[in-house]
Amino acid sequence: MGRHSLPDDYTADGSGDRPSNRRRTVAIATTLVLAVAAGTAVAAKGGLLSFSESCQDSAVHLSMVASPDIAPAVRTIADQARKDGLRSDGHCVDVEVVARDSYKVADALAGGTSTPDYQMWLPDSDLWLSRAKGTGDAVPVTPGDSVASSPVALATVPSAAKTLGWPKKKYTWAELMASATEADKVRLGSADPARSATGLLALTSIGASSDKQGGDSDTRVAATAKLLAQRMSDSDTQVLGTLAGDGSGAEEGNPARNQAVLLSEQAAFAHNAGATGDGKLDLFYPTDGTPLLDYPFTLVNENKLGTDESRAALRFMTLLTEEGAQRTLEEHGFRTTDGTAGAQLVASAGGKSPQPYAASPASAPSDDTLQETLGMWTITVQSARLTTVVDASGSMATIVPGRNQSRMDVTKASLIEALNQFTPNDEIGLWEFATRLDGDKDYRRLVATSRLGEQAKGGGTHRQKLSAAFSALQPVPDGATGLYDTTLAAYKEAQRTYVKGKFNAVVILTDGSNQDDRSISRSALIAELRRIADPERPVPLLAIAVGPEADREEVNEIAKVTGGGGYQVNDPAEIQAVILQAVMTAGQSGRAAKE
Repeated sequence: MGRHSLPDDYTADGSGDRPSNRRRTVAIATTLVLAVAAGTAVAAKGGLLSFSESCQDSAVHLSMVASPDIAPAVRTIADQARKDGLRSDGHCVDVEVVARDSYKVADALAGGTSTPDYQMWLPDSDLWLSRAKGTGDAVPVTPGDSVASSPVALATVPSAAKTLGWPKKKYTWAELMASATEADKVRLGSADPARSATGLLALTSIGASSDKQGGDSDTRVAATAKLLAQRMSDSDTQVLGTLAGDGSGAEEGNPARNQAVLLSEQAAFAHNAGATGDGKLDLFYPTDGTPLLDYPFTLVNENKLGTDESRAALRFMTLLTEEGAQRTLEEHGFRTTDGTAGAQLVASAGGKSPQPYAASPASAPSDDTLQETLGMWTITVQSARLTTVVDASGSMATIVPGRNQSRMDVTKASLIEALNQFTPNDEIGLWEFATRLDGDKDYRRLVATSRLGEQAKGGGTHRQKLSAAFSALQPVPDGATGLYDTTLAAYKEAQRTYVKGKFNAVVILTDGSNQDDRSISRSALIAELRRIADPERPVPLLAIAVGPEADREEVNEIAKVTGGGGYQVNDPAEIQAVILQAVMTAGQSGRAAKE
């Protein structure tokens, strides 16, 4: 991860890779700030400006929301800068720092429902910048340099560390999870990966490590996620509160107390600073790389900032990377932006040789990998009940550019691949649609929605039956797209068969707009869906427009009234990742609405 730059093409349209891969240089902006600061200093020496006079009347007042772990350090830096008279263009720079969970800020920016009362944001990871992009109405963000870092590791109480062989015993992520969870050897907890960058990066690392082991890695990761879900906390602060407070029998033997948690090094540092004896934590650093929290400095609604505000904000960003500020960050347990740290910091956090705490950090996971992990987490924590509705119109026979396969063939392969991400307790069914497939109906139910692990009539499981049905899908020659009637019928059926306690949804894949002139109109469909949608029994529509001729705006307009959304894939091979992304997004939106 390391240092980052401002982007020239990072927008709020939801496209592209993670910001860390696509940022432009901040050299010009930073040089401008430094030049202004240098010029001001020269003017002062020449008697053109008087720094002895108070500049508070003309100060530039800025507000920053920062991840709760780094907020105290940044507040200390801002307070010192205020005392030292930090200036930009001759104006004092006055920064207020407010602690706020990164996921809450990302969701608020993505929603775009109100104007932020802050100009700067310092999340704990740039993964939140992708989440903040939203689907079109988001408040724009401009990411800049990282100002600190902290590796994600496994923190354990001393008794659990001894059981696992700390510090001499070294593990990969997969090996560490297997050893910790074997026969309930260690009670393991985590913050919710949907709300915690630490939890998500750790879970993603576990998945990547399991893939390298080979075999049925998806099942192993899902099992780990299921176990973590049973001892999940909402935030990193809360997960620390679940640990045994000391080595007493009452604490160690309490089944409600965790003995190990997925945690950042800085969080362990802060915990150990206030703990004694057996209350201190030891850290395992997996050998296949520890991902970094990277704390990217981010401007919010930059185009709404005045020139003085923009320059003052960039001056503050520059200050955070200077020696004095970096020393303050280190005193609070943070590493430099490239992941290096002194031995004293590591020892205070619970690290000890030969644990590979000085090894190069793991590569940052891609957006797709993170979305797949979140989708897997969502359907693992809350079993899914999905009705999959696939376009079988004649246009699905179109050959995909760059592939010697039709849209239908690539779609089928992607659906079968997606099926592997679901557990035996998930329920999935299959419909197909074109025009007048069943009498006057544009749709036909092929496989009822049932548990994947359920035994099917004639032998085998429901999963095997569904996989075979996916494989058998074929475009209907001369068939048109009967989208509207099909959408309403599938939605009503999903409502009728709603199962409480599961994530109920309808997944519609179509490569075109509605072509049935005898069907319900789009406006009437939207009005009816809005009328029958029940917040107490939510069934979001997850509509995926497949191919360049499909209309994402149309399907998004239809889906959003149910609490779902529309997505676009030009290559049907992307369907697997988009389904998991859609499930995760709708699942989190539904959860937030209930709260």
